[in-house]
Amino acid sequence: MTTAASTRGGGTLAGTGTLVRLMLRRDRVKLTSWILSLVAFWTYYTKLVPSAYPKQSDLDAIAGMMGGPAGRMWTGPTYFLDNMTHETFIPAAYGVYLILLVALMSILLIIRHTRVEEQTGRAELVRASVVGRHAPLTAAMLVAVIANAIVAVLIAIVMITDPLFATEGSLLFAAGSFVSGLAFAGMTAVIVQVTEYSRTATSLAAGAGLGLAFMIKAFGDMGDAHGTLLSWFSPFAWPQQTAPFVLDRWWPLLFSLVFAAVTAALGFALSAHRDVGAGLVPARGGKARAARWLGSPLGLAWRLERRTIMWWILGMGFMGMAMGAFADALAPENVPEVLGEVLGSADAGLGGYVAYMGVFMATIVAIYAVLSMQGVRAEEIGGRAEPVLAAAVSRQSWLGANLAVGALGVLLIMGATGLGTGLGVASVTADNAWVWDATLVHLNHVPAILVVLGVAGLLFGWAPRFQGFAWAVVAYGFIAGTFGQLMRLPDWMMGLSPFEHAARMPVETFELAPVAILGAITVGLVVFGLVGIRRRGIGTA
Repeated sequence: MTTAASTRGGGTLAGTGTLVRLMLRRDRVKLTSWILSLVAFWTYYTKLVPSAYPKQSDLDAIAGMMGGPAGRMWTGPTYFLDNMTHETFIPAAYGVYLILLVALMSILLIIRHTRVEEQTGRAELVRASVVGRHAPLTAAMLVAVIANAIVAVLIAIVMITDPLFATEGSLLFAAGSFVSGLAFAGMTAVIVQVTEYSRTATSLAAGAGLGLAFMIKAFGDMGDAHGTLLSWFSPFAWPQQTAPFVLDRWWPLLFSLVFAAVTAALGFALSAHRDVGAGLVPARGGKARAARWLGSPLGLAWRLERRTIMWWILGMGFMGMAMGAFADALAPENVPEVLGEVLGSADAGLGGYVAYMGVFMATIVAIYAVLSMQGVRAEEIGGRAEPVLAAAVSRQSWLGANLAVGALGVLLIMGATGLGTGLGVASVTADNAWVWDATLVHLNHVPAILVVLGVAGLLFGWAPRFQGFAWAVVAYGFIAGTFGQLMRLPDWMMGLSPFEHAARMPVETFELAPVAILGAITVGLVVFGLVGIRRRGIGTA
């Protein structure tokens, strides 16, 4: 049987080159921002660590923490401890965070150029031309290859030109980031075939896929200094097992390449068994009569978002429980001075750890806040907002309802995260009071996340194409909260992060003023965003 594309001389990959050029042109600002941000992130930490730990004794002070189960959970296998220098420590301690960001870039890129295009109807128009069935996915994968290759080349250049790093280890580390991006791009290529909507695909890929891969790596690395068999089932583990600047072994990268090839091939195979715009798992048919609560903007917003909120509650609750289970290793005598600075003080011990987890988890849940508003944008550009607004629904009530549901989601997810953390701490300390205390610690940071939601809502109301800038607030909050003390950031720079204003409970007592101020800022951002939605066209800006 001859397809329409093949009769015109193109085959299933017809038009791939044109689509690649189109995607690169459309993403010239986003990809450039991602690439420069990733390279700047890594460059900064290659300069920061030698200044934060200038002496060998400073590095030795944190060796105990890095070698323990809690340290390996965050960093990975500890090959570098055999010869702990700045050269071996930096990739081992911070490389996983670069891989995490590269993976997120690849995930969002694939979803943006596949599922979003189909959801908005643009893919059907493109496919009506001389474009083969597999051309869109092939083009998206090629753009992912290009983006990750540029990141890898620039990171290699940054490290090779730094006298601190050897050439082979620099090339190996850069190659690890490259193949990691491809691995998660391949995973996303499968997920976009299964789901029908971009927000579901994003939640599965960034939440379930990325989160599960990290947790598998974390649990595996906790079991042994060089990782256990469980570690090898995570794409995060493969580049870490290369042990750059220590063992310099290239063969673990083959796992990433094979995983990327197999998942990409599976994605192409699955795409041949579904219609354009549909998913392999079809949406369930609705009831003949809708419930009365669906007749309001708030009810509709909740109906669209409730499943995503449920998955976030389960995922973050489980993650909190896992993190809380490491609390018994944080006795004051086991806390190095450098880690004590992150926790507030070495004497803070368990309380400092729970306080830090509250800030850390808040930055993770802030990702949900941004994604929730990007989901609203997907509803708009997909044409599904217009029928709603054609009824007796104002733009302000539509956006306000989605913001309200997003705020409720933040509250529920942070509550579940705190509850999970408290259960984890209580399980190893036999002190059930931590269940309630840890929950309050996490709820104390809800206003900070709502500020992020307000920023995303403001950008959506006035200039939705710049919605991505809300990610900068999340990224800065993570850097300030995790590394701010080690970086000796001045108070005014720490104050730029909304996550640094609430009291660090339980080390500090609850303070109403920061919570009230953050709440007022959120209200102002929301009001300004509601004003903006009235002043622009739907589906534009």
